Parts: sequence; structure tokens; C-alpha cells
Amino acid sequence: MKTNIANSKFQIIPFIISLVITLSIGVVASLFTRPEIPGWYSTLKKPSFTPPNWLFPVAWTTLYILIATAAYMVWERREGSPTYKTTVIIYIIQLALNFSWSIVFFGMHQIAGGLIVIIALLVTIVLNISWFGRFSKTAAWLLVPYLLWVSYATLLNISIVVLNM
Repeated sequence: MKTNIANSKFQIIPFIISLVITLSIGVVASLFTRPEIPGWYSTLKKPSFTPPNWLFPVAWTTLYILIATAAYMVWERREGSPTYKTTVIIYIIQLALNFSWSIVFFGMHQIAGGLIVIIALLVTIVLNISWFGRFSKTAAWLLVPYLLWVSYATLLNISIVVLNM
């Protein structure tokens, strides 16, 4: 049974759980990323449009909060349908790919491998937006900045691959 938005009431505990899940992914991913910034990453040739290093944690924290909020909004309208189950699976795959990129790119120093992961991530973000939209248009729109940032990150990843061949 779908929850009617007029009857739904904000629930702090599920919202906090959603925040903890997404922010934890970012924190654990940063364990692979941060140590590589002053060393390995600084030795790579990067395009002129590479943002300063301080911007990445700010952008990602903001994006993880938006992702968590969107997930909570879909959770509020949960039901046992195949559509909801598919939406959850796509969301989980998207989070796994998000997490995997840091491991592949920074942890394993595989910039081409990172490119493969980030392209798969882009595809799943588009799917995630589409499927979240079946439950909440607002939740879908909350993922658009994420799509834009990952599109930009993909361009950075492509450029780093090309510049470091």
C-alpha cells in the first residue's frame, strides 16, 4: 500500500539511518582516497578544469546528504511491489559503484578501471533517478546534482586517462 504524502509524517530515525548509510560510504571511500591525494594523485597529469582538492569532500558530503534524503523520501512511499524492489536494487547497485570507484581509482591506482566504474555509475544514476521518480518526483530531482557532478567527474576521469597514457 502506497503512503499518501498528505498522510506521511517525517520520521527522524529512518532519515538518520539513511544519512548514516550514505555518509558512511563516503567516509570509508575517503580512507582509500585521502592518503593518495598528496602522493600518487599529485603526480598525475590533470586537465586545467580540475577543481581544487578541498572542493571534493564539500561536494561529496552535500551530494551524500541529497542522496540520503531522496532515498528516505522513496522509503516513505515503500510498498512490496516489484517496482519498489527493483528501485531498491538499483539504489544499492548505484551505492556500490559509487563506493567502488574510490577503491579502483585511488586504492588500486587504476585510472582506466576507474573510468569503467564511473561510466557504470553514471548509467545507474540515470536509472536511479528514473525509478525514484516513480515514487517521488522530488526524490528524483534531488539526484540531479549527483548526476551532474558524476558527469563532470567522468570528464575528469577521461581526461586523466588520456593525459597519463
